[in-house]
This record gives sequence, C-alpha cells and structure tokens, in this order.
Amino acid sequence: MARVRRCRLPGCHAMVELPDHYCKQHHEHEAEYLASRQRWARSHAKQYSHKYNTVTRNRSDDKQQQYNFYRTRQWSHLRQQVLDRDHYLCQYCKQQGRLTPAKTVDHIVPIEFDDRLKASVDNLAVICGACHRIKTDWEKSYYGTGQGNELKQVPEVNDIEKMTCFKC
Repeated sequence: MARVRRCRLPGCHAMVELPDHYCKQHHEHEAEYLASRQRWARSHAKQYSHKYNTVTRNRSDDKQQQYNFYRTRQWSHLRQQVLDRDHYLCQYCKQQGRLTPAKTVDHIVPIEFDDRLKASVDNLAVICGACHRIKTDWEKSYYGTGQGNELKQVPEVNDIEKMTCFKC
C-alpha cells in the first residue's frame, strides 16, 4: 500500500500519494511549492550563506573593511547607544507621525559615501525594515551607492527631517 498524505491546499481534504504534495485538482500548485522549498533550502544552506558572506559581501577591499567594522566592539557599543537614545523606534516613521518598533541602526549618510562618519553617533538612527529598504533604494539613486554604481558628487543629506525625497 502506498503512503499518502492530505493535499497541502487549505480546506482540501483529498489524499495524495507520496511524494506529491497536491491532489490532481490542485496539481498546478506543485511546481510553485517545490520552487519555494528550494529557495528556502538554498538560503539556509551553510555553503550558500558562506559564499554570500565571504565572496559577495567582501567583493572589494573597501567593502571588506566596511563589513569588518560591523563586527567590532566599537560598533556594538555605538549601536546600543543609538537604540537607547531612540527608544527602539524608527525615526523615519516618527517623522511621519507613526510609532514603529525597530532594532536596526542605520547610517544616515552611508559610510560608502563618507567613511569618516561611520563612528559618529550623530550619523546614526534607528530604522524599521520597510523604511530601510526604501532608504537604500533612495541612496542608490541619490548618492550612487551599491554594487556596480558610481558615487556621485552631491551634497550630504544628514538630517532625517530633510529626507522628504522618499516616503515609507
């Protein structure tokens, strides 16, 4: 007798023979499900994360020094100081009248643009994930940061209140 399990589609109680995950009626979801499992396995594989951390992130000497800074005791103290100062609240959301809890500390002026500001508490702010993604995209277009981009000669925007160019 073949081993069976229920169809993975919520609400469907049809039985499916292993190794399938969906019944004949919902079989179109099988490829999508298997692809999502492969993506998850790849992102959680030690070999994949090792390659990302050692090759992709450290693609140049500048990047290697930049990421090594985040492993120092100085950074951990600065980060904690900023989290305490900002009460674990996203400062970008706060400017728009929302209170969003966050644990990420971000450089207002990216250190890729101005390396001298990397240890300055005045250049650090707490930011939530949604704002961080939007701000990173804005930095790529404004400063020219990021892989494959050329840094632009533009004035630094070092005040969160003046950063109305992007909306969270």
